[in-house]
Amino acid sequence: MTPTPAKPQGDPHETQSPTEERQRWSRQVTENSDALDLEPGVFTWADPRAIARSLKASAERSERRKTTPFRAAMSMLTFYINRAGRQLSGERKARLEAAKDELRVLFERPRRDKKPPGKPHP
Repeated sequence: MTPTPAKPQGDPHETQSPTEERQRWSRQVTENSDALDLEPGVFTWADPRAIARSLKASAERSERRKTTPFRAAMSMLTFYINRAGRQLSGERKARLEAAKDELRVLFERPRRDKKPPGKPHP
């Protein structure tokens, strides 16, 4: 009986773990959104205002979105923040949160106040 040759690493027929599939799925949504055509690397930019301007322009230009430009842009930004989750440094997350505030300014929406402190538990 001849030994079966070892399967080469990276075989395309090999199944991926659920974590790898989820990561691939969210990356694909971010890169190939049906609603918005995003500039490459927009979420990695250093300037929150530039991020917001780019998202606003993409949302206003899109003919495929199913909601208002503001909601489409804010949803894409929130989606990215939530999907990147633990992988985002505190600095990058703060920059992206600041981009949300800039989006509100660009769309002339009121800024959200920081959450008030909750009631202490008894």
